[in-house]
Amino acid sequence: MPAIEVSNLQRAFSADFLAVAGIDLQVAEGEIYAFLGPNGAGKTTTVRMLTTLLRPTGGSARVAGFDVVDEPAAVRGAIGVALQEAALDPLMTGRELIRMQATLHGIPRAEGRRRADDLLRRVGLTEAGERRVGTYSGGMKRRLDLASSLVHEPRVLFLDEPTTGLDPVSRKAIWEEVEALNREGTTVFLTTQYLEEADQLADRVGIIAAGRIVAEDTPTALKAQVGKPRMEIVLAEGDAPDCIDVLGRFGDPLPPKDGTLMVEVAEGAAAIAPVVRALDEAGIVVESLDVVEPTLDDVFVAKTGQHLEGAEDEPDTGEAEAAE
Repeated sequence: MPAIEVSNLQRAFSADFLAVAGIDLQVAEGEIYAFLGPNGAGKTTTVRMLTTLLRPTGGSARVAGFDVVDEPAAVRGAIGVALQEAALDPLMTGRELIRMQATLHGIPRAEGRRRADDLLRRVGLTEAGERRVGTYSGGMKRRLDLASSLVHEPRVLFLDEPTTGLDPVSRKAIWEEVEALNREGTTVFLTTQYLEEADQLADRVGIIAAGRIVAEDTPTALKAQVGKPRMEIVLAEGDAPDCIDVLGRFGDPLPPKDGTLMVEVAEGAAAIAPVVRALDEAGIVVESLDVVEPTLDDVFVAKTGQHLEGAEDEPDTGEAEAAE
C-alpha cells in the first residue's frame, strides 16, 4: 500500500479559481518525495489537503492508508508535520515543548520524558533543552520543530521548506536527520525551494504548475529528459568558427553565450580528452573547459517556464549561524 495515494485531487476556492486542478500521485512506503512548484502553483494547497488542514473539493487522497476526508483523526495520528514558520512558544524550554507535544498525543508522562530526551539528543539540542525557545537561533528552532513532529513516531513526515534561510551547517544537520529518519523507514514528503536539496535527498521529484503535475520522476531521469551534458569552452587563442567545426565532430553545437562555446556531448566527462587532442591538433588554445551536467533548474525551467524561487540564491557555504 502506498504511503500517500492521490487521485484527481482538486481544490476550488471559487467558481473560477481552481488552485489544484486534479492531480494524481503516489508515494511509496519509505520514499523521500520532493514536491516543487512556483508560487501560486498549488503546492501549499496540496500539502494542506494531505495533512487534513484543508478539505478537498474533488477527488480523493489517502495518507498512511487513511482517507483525508473520512478519517482525518487517523491521518493526523500517523503523520508528522514541520512547517517553515514553526509556532513555537518562546517562553517554553525545548524539553517542555516536546513533552507538551507528547501529552497532546496521549503519550504517558514517563514515556513522553523519555522521548523528549531521545529527540533532543538526535537533533543535537540536548545542552539547549533547558533554555527558553526564544533564545534559540533559527536553525535550532527548525531542529526543535522537527523533533516535536516526531514525538509520536509518525509513519509519514511532511516537511515544508525545512531549511529555507538556514546557514550551511544547519542545513546539513537537517539533511542528515531526514536521511537518518528515512533509513529507519519514515516516508518523507518534502517541499523545498532549493533544487540542490531535492537533488540530494529525493528518490523522486514531482513538479506542479498551474494546479497540475507537469513532471514526475527520479532526479536523474528528469535531468536526462531536458538534455545531454554540455561542454563549455573559452578560447585563449584561435577562431571560434574553427573551434565549432572541431566540436561538431563530438556532439551538437549549441549557441555561444557570453564568449563561451558550447556543445552537447552524450559521453560527458569521457569526451574531454579526445576534444582537447582535436583542438590541439587544430592549433586552438583553450583557456578553460568544463563539462556541465543538466540540473533540476533546467528541468524546472523546461517544465514551468520559470526558475524556482530561491534556486539561484542558495546560502553561502562559508557562513555559520551564531548561537548554534
